[in-house]
Amino acid sequence: MEISNSQRAQVLIEALPYIQRYEGKIVVVKYGGNAMINEELKKAVMSDLVLLHMVGINVVLVHGGGPEINDMLDKLGKESKFVNGLRYTDEETIDVVQMVLAGKVNKSLVKHLSELGGNALGLCGLDNNMLVAKKLSSEEDLGFVGEITKVNEKIISDSIESGYIPVISTIAVGENGEVYNINADLAAAQIAAKLHAVKLLMMTDIRGLLRDVSDESTIINDVKVSDVPRLKSSGIIKGGMIPKIDCCVEAVRRGVECANIIDGRVPHSILIEMLTDEGFGTMFH
Repeated sequence: MEISNSQRAQVLIEALPYIQRYEGKIVVVKYGGNAMINEELKKAVMSDLVLLHMVGINVVLVHGGGPEINDMLDKLGKESKFVNGLRYTDEETIDVVQMVLAGKVNKSLVKHLSELGGNALGLCGLDNNMLVAKKLSSEEDLGFVGEITKVNEKIISDSIESGYIPVISTIAVGENGEVYNINADLAAAQIAAKLHAVKLLMMTDIRGLLRDVSDESTIINDVKVSDVPRLKSSGIIKGGMIPKIDCCVEAVRRGVECANIIDGRVPHSILIEMLTDEGFGTMFH
């Protein structure tokens, strides 16, 4: 269906109050899932971020890179091992994680943003001790998997003030100089809180929080964080959604205005959420 000039104009008019609302504010995007693997979706995400940046919104991109880590471990003949959904990270694996996340994946994203006209700067949690962590306490030993104890945000703030889109890989330094693998959802939530971000966008491979996981029309668009315990006890929030939503709740409770789970499988889902009346996914506030 061909779009008329008046319809194009209406889209731009609709975006204006949102651009004005977010201008000069910080928005943290956690990037992962299918949108990170599919090249067409990746290009859509990168172009969304560049557009937001060019209209005056301060974008911070936080990324993981699980598939790329798996590929590198396969090439090295090392089996990927997971415990309760988290990667077991021994000394050899943490070297691979650091090389892939801070190297290949991070610099590839910086390159994509730069090719689209964005000023991007690749960072990792080791830079200026940006992310400090301790060994994650869990029932089973996960090796060099950490939990963040401190976010030193100055290098991120300085990058933003200098006109860059910070692109952050989620590895952290320990108190004794050891390197830890950090879950990207957790890192994004803590970075957003420390930066006093107005919004956290968590890209996933699901439309949002669904009342019935087999029916995408049952999406819940708006959730108060005080309602989350009830939604958990009723079984609506369950399984793999629990840790993601816990990250959204933590971010909001620590001062982020709202956190959204959005479907990264849909091209330009970031722009739809940020700059349209209809929004996208599930908002926690």
